[in-house]
Amino acid sequence: MKRIFITGIGTGIGKTIASAVITEALQADYWKPVQCGFDDGTDTEQVRRFISNKKTVIHPEAFRLKMPASPHAAAAAENISLSVSDITAPKTSNYLVIEGAGGLMVPLNERELIIDLIQSLNAEVIVVIKQYLGSINHSILTLQALQQRNIPVLGVVLNGAPNKESERAIFSFCKYPVIGRIEEEKVFTAEVIKRYANEFQSSVALKSLATRK
Repeated sequence: MKRIFITGIGTGIGKTIASAVITEALQADYWKPVQCGFDDGTDTEQVRRFISNKKTVIHPEAFRLKMPASPHAAAAAENISLSVSDITAPKTSNYLVIEGAGGLMVPLNERELIIDLIQSLNAEVIVVIKQYLGSINHSILTLQALQQRNIPVLGVVLNGAPNKESERAIFSFCKYPVIGRIEEEKVFTAEVIKRYANEFQSSVALKSLATRK
């Protein structure tokens, strides 16, 4: 089983859309270990609506926390102990796409961060980048943090309108392949996700997974 962890350079970057595209492209299983806030639905429910292949299995969250906040705060609000050791990946012989919460340095508790969870799960990473004021800094910090921890990075997904100068700056410091770009869409549907999945399947990074499953 190959575990692929989808993280982003921050919150609201497009991890769920990217997770759905990668899941559909690989016909992988999907798993969101920690869901914070579900009054407006969960990321798992959203991905389920987007997937059209018959192979993908959507696995239940390890933790479903009511408060739409950082995992450590949401868990504390319910007097729940949340730690890396409490999170075990579901068993599958398929690829497993794992969607994170926020970015790498989001705390799970007073000692552990999302990046610690990635290492615990022995996963490779895809980083979702979206351009905004400050995104160069956040992108380089994210990619270099993964490099410093010796966590393998499969590549980057670019989300939203392109910014050639920002992207040039990021990739001059962090030389990782671009798996694909997700444009700004009026609405995302299963058909739109499938279209992007078909485009992403041609990326070298995803093709290389087939030989290492």
